[in-house]
Formats: sequence, C-alpha cells, structure tokens
Amino acid sequence: MEKKALGKGLDALLPPARLSRAEDAADVQRIPVGQIVPNRYQPRQTFLQQELDGLTASIKESGVIQPIMVRRKGDGVYELIAGERRWRASKEAGLTVIPAVIKNCTDQEALLLALVENLQREDLNPMETARAYLRMMKEFGLTQEAVATKVGRDRSSVANFIRLTHLPPDIQILVEEGTLSTGHAKALLSLSTPEEQLRVARLVTASTLSVRETEKLVEQSIIGKKPTTKAPRTAQWRDLEDRLQKRLGTKVTLHSQGQGGKLVIHYFSSEELDGVVEALLG
Repeated sequence: MEKKALGKGLDALLPPARLSRAEDAADVQRIPVGQIVPNRYQPRQTFLQQELDGLTASIKESGVIQPIMVRRKGDGVYELIAGERRWRASKEAGLTVIPAVIKNCTDQEALLLALVENLQREDLNPMETARAYLRMMKEFGLTQEAVATKVGRDRSSVANFIRLTHLPPDIQILVEEGTLSTGHAKALLSLSTPEEQLRVARLVTASTLSVRETEKLVEQSIIGKKPTTKAPRTAQWRDLEDRLQKRLGTKVTLHSQGQGGKLVIHYFSSEELDGVVEALLG
C-alpha cells in the first residue's frame, strides 16, 4: 500500500537527512551528551545491541552525520524527540557533545515526530506502531481518522494496527520478536477467544506456517465449531468479508439465513467503534 505524505505541519518540524554547512551553522547546536534525557514518548522500545555496536563504530570513524532532534526542558536539560540510537551510540563512542536541532513543540508534536521518524526508517515493530497509534488516541483525544492523517497512513491501516493490541500478551510478544508477522496476527484476530488464539498461534509457530496456511487453519477452526447444517462458505463469501474488513478496519462476519442473512461488525474498544462509524458515515 502506497504511503501518504506526512501529516500537515510535520514537514516543517522534521529536519532534512543532511544539512549544508550554512544550515548547520544556523540551525544545529552542539549539546553535551550528558544533558540529554530520553524521549518519554519514544514509540520504539527495542534497541538491538548489534545495531548499536555498528552505529557506534561508524560514529567513532565518521562522527554523527545527521543531527538528533531535541526540545528544551529547563535547567539546561534537553529531551530527545528523534535520534535516540544516535544519542546512545554517541555515548558508547565516548562523545561529549552531539549535533542537535532544537525544536519548540508540544507533547503531541513530540510524539508525532518520534513516531513519524521511526515509521520513515521502518524501525518500529508492528506492536510498537500499534501502541503508538493507540497512545495518540488516548492521550490526545484523536480519532483513528485524525491519527491516520497526521502520520500519513490510511485509516484502515491504523485501525488494523490498533486491533493487534487486543491479542493476548503472549501473542503480542511473538509479533514483537518477529516470530509471527502482522499477517499471522490479523488472521488470529478472527478467532473469538484468547484461548483459541493462543492454541492456534502455538500450532502456527510449531509448524512454521505461512500467513495463507494460518488463514486456512483459522477458517477450519471456526467452521469446525459451527453446526454442520449450515452451508459451506464460498470463496466469494470469504472475499466479501475480507473486503469489508479492510474497508472498516475491523472484524466482519456474514451469516446466511435462507434468502437473507445478517452482517455483524465487531469492535473491541470505543476507539475502534469510532473508527467504524467514521468509515460508514464518512
């Protein structure tokens, strides 16, 4: 899926990848490494030591090429907005100062900037992205549509990430580690209970099933619990459900009853309900 441009206003806040000498002199300051504290809104929670070691070696050789971004917190202290790996690696490399762009921004802008930078670099795992979106909604009262606009994603993509937070903690860990992909996780969300989700997740990891194989296993698990008198689900039926789920960003179930039937739209939080209403009413 093609990514949209950054949300309105973020382009002006984000620094360019590299700064010219003139821009460096005007916009970048050298800040003591010891006067910088981590970003409390940092969406990335996992920093691999191997990656830090490689970056540390690069900084020892060439210095910090791209400035970090910070904001003033008072008493000579600065809070990181973007560039935590560069800051950590600089400390390990023994640097006493680091080039930084100082921004005046709100808490909401600080979270958005940290999130967008990580999304651009594809540094976040799916669960970190999901929790960052959910945090934006809860702490700043944003709707799914508003979050999507600010981070340059489709609303359905934001909704699907947020749904991952409804998975059992053990499955969320598997997604964080990369043992299960986002596709695997989305398939597991179709199961009705955490116990069933965990049971199938164990089968998936034990047998290293693909996403398509997982979807078939989930479907078999669901069908196996339904009365045998019901007509089998056709590929067209499943395709329609899938299209509706992508459009609404949540689980959708179709039930056939004679010539008619019913369409069930599931939601797992008040935020997700807001997103469904937005998608239906525009």
